Amino acid sequence: MLTQALDQAFTDIGDALAETAGDPALDDVGTLLEVGGGIARVGGLPRVGFEALVALPDGVLGLAVNLDEDALGIVLLGPSDSLRPGMRVRATGRAADTPVGEALLGRVIDATGRPLDGGGTPATRERRPIERPAPAIMDRAPVSVPLMTGIKAVDAMIPIGRGQRELIVGDRQTGKTQIALDTIINQRRQTQNSDVICIYCAIGQRGTAVARAVETLRKQGAMAHSIVVAASGEDPPGLQYITPYAATAMGEFFMDQGRDVLVVYDDLTRHARAYRELSLLLRRPPVGEALRGEWFDRRPRLRVRATHRGGERGGGAGTALPIGGTQAQDISAYIPTKLIASADGQI
Repeated sequence: MLTQALDQAFTDIGDALAETAGDPALDDVGTLLEVGGGIARVGGLPRVGFEALVALPDGVLGLAVNLDEDALGIVLLGPSDSLRPGMRVRATGRAADTPVGEALLGRVIDATGRPLDGGGTPATRERRPIERPAPAIMDRAPVSVPLMTGIKAVDAMIPIGRGQRELIVGDRQTGKTQIALDTIINQRRQTQNSDVICIYCAIGQRGTAVARAVETLRKQGAMAHSIVVAASGEDPPGLQYITPYAATAMGEFFMDQGRDVLVVYDDLTRHARAYRELSLLLRRPPVGEALRGEWFDRRPRLRVRATHRGGERGGGAGTALPIGGTQAQDISAYIPTKLIASADGQI
């Protein structure tokens, strides 16, 4: 009886192993060493590259930006309240990316694709890296079609072409956001401009301010051709930092189809502050108002992706309306002058 029982047990074990047989898989796993202030330090993960995504517990994503010898400096893209040292961190094998597609029209999302409007997750089929080389000079076409803002003074004195980068600069409470929203709404009102896809990118704004902007677009029927990508001031600085790059990648999806896109960055002064905060938290050497020199490479690299492409590159035009804030009309301050230098004109 004992022999039969042992034979039956070994038979059952063999059958179970046969059903669960599979090829061995290699997985990069590290350990969370420190967390706080929207950043984390992770030990291990030697194969993780610069700006690669890592997965932390509770579905939080992180972006590897510091590749030190003993640890990785990770920028968190989600809440860190539940994270504790000692937790496992897994490499995803992906670069920082964002969802793109028609399903995003009419939605309010963050840079990772998480819905912020109470709806379900957008049913997109494709994700694209948030960083992408800008079209070469020979792949660009002349700017010849105007983009009407609907504001007579602006359209008469400071005409904007599809494929240009026009900076809106001024002090607080001077109507910078309203100009951008009016321009988005006008694309719906004007029959000849109804094919323009609009992306409103809110960086570091109060949640109530973003909600008011969305409500304004809804009342005017402009959300049907618009996407709102938001990172409020309460969100981690890492999420604020990648938001304009994600919005640009979403717009490039439509540009590749030959369609025209308008992207509003509201505003890039707050974006600079978020990057400065990350630099200081990651103990990077600060320069010029505590901003690293590489920031002045990343900022123009973002805006030169807005252009009028030639026919071989799809023929679409991407127009950028970056917004910058000043203090006491001081447009000669460090950050505003850098914004002005990388734009085609100013309002």
